[in-house]
Amino acid sequence: MAHFLETQEPLVFSGKKRNDRDDDDGDALVSKKSALAVCDADPAAAIANIRHEFGEHGGVNMSIEASATFTVMEPDTMRRMFTGELGPDNDFYVYSRHFNPTVLNLSRQMAALEGTQAAYCTSSGMSAISSVMLQLCSSGGHVVAASTLYGGTHALLSHFLPRTCNITTSFVDITDHGAVANAIVEGRTQVLYFESVANPTLTVADIPELSRMAHEKGVTVVVDNTFAPMVLSPAKLGADVVVHSISKFISGGADIIAGAVCGSEKLVKEMMDLRGGSLMLLGPTMNAKVAFELSERIPHLGLRMREHSHRAQVYAERMRDLGMKVIYPGLETHPQHKLFKGMVNRDYGYGGLLSIDMETEEKANKLMAYLQNATQFGFMAVSLGYYETLMSCSGSSTSSELDPSQKEAAGISPGLVRMSVGYVGTLEQKWTQFEKAFLRM
Repeated sequence: MAHFLETQEPLVFSGKKRNDRDDDDGDALVSKKSALAVCDADPAAAIANIRHEFGEHGGVNMSIEASATFTVMEPDTMRRMFTGELGPDNDFYVYSRHFNPTVLNLSRQMAALEGTQAAYCTSSGMSAISSVMLQLCSSGGHVVAASTLYGGTHALLSHFLPRTCNITTSFVDITDHGAVANAIVEGRTQVLYFESVANPTLTVADIPELSRMAHEKGVTVVVDNTFAPMVLSPAKLGADVVVHSISKFISGGADIIAGAVCGSEKLVKEMMDLRGGSLMLLGPTMNAKVAFELSERIPHLGLRMREHSHRAQVYAERMRDLGMKVIYPGLETHPQHKLFKGMVNRDYGYGGLLSIDMETEEKANKLMAYLQNATQFGFMAVSLGYYETLMSCSGSSTSSELDPSQKEAAGISPGLVRMSVGYVGTLEQKWTQFEKAFLRM
């Protein structure tokens, strides 16, 4: 049996040693006291405060629980697990689509990172988003969402959910709080959905004010924080649920597809319910080996985010000085710079993404071709959070699901280049590569 070191009361699961005759009521999915204490801390401190899982034979890294199914010592134990009397909170596992110890360790880390009571990790970011929406919304329900969203999320809300579930969405400018308030239909709207930092325009949402508005009308606030892990903590700012594509900054290696739902203990329990839980019944299960890989990367996420942000800030300032139309929340010219500055966790900067508006797709493609093929500044590729710089023309790639009018409403110009700033090489080395490509333009 794996053992662990607790630095304080653990988040999410108590990790009691298994005993088939354990008569504890088992309602220990989370220590609310410790979750609230961690919620106010720096994300790095919160991650360091959760229990450390050791390997089965005392290894400093936890063992991977690769089993799909788990045995019991007493015949009646299985019945008690299926009735909910026994569960992961007192170290009983039945099947890895339900719960897996290795995946739950990563979930503890994600809950600490976002300052939520609980978390559950999934096989992709889109599976996390779709599972949350299907859990919180019912047939005939209504969603208010930001008009500027990742293309896959926009397609989910504008095409898939209306067709399959009769769930409709009103898209609004998330910075226009009057429009948001008018779009919410009290008694019908179930979710307000937006990204903390919008993909790809880097528009920053006023999370505290939007949360206040939604809660006054009984609406649940769901925030995608993929662009700003460590930098922003939406749950501390008022959001009810935080979703992630872990594939991006949290993974950092462009080699894993994964997602996470971070929220209340109540929500995670509901989503894992045997009869009505979207995670349980749709089955977007994370592989335990993937969870192990990711759990080894979270401890240095803070260091990586600092360097992503530092380089993005320097590059954005220098690009601006070259006369380029650059969008970055860390620039004082960004429309929401002061707002962002008031919400960020200290010492993590303003994020690792910037956008350059080249006005036309032709100019955007020419710049990216020079940057990749002539000077080796970065790669033309979708996704973000990699240690190399990645760049794409959003309108014809990650936002291609939007039609021309939707792109215009979202503020996505044909020549908008989204750039995820990496940290390989020295800053000056990489900047010289960028400058050479720009001068060739």
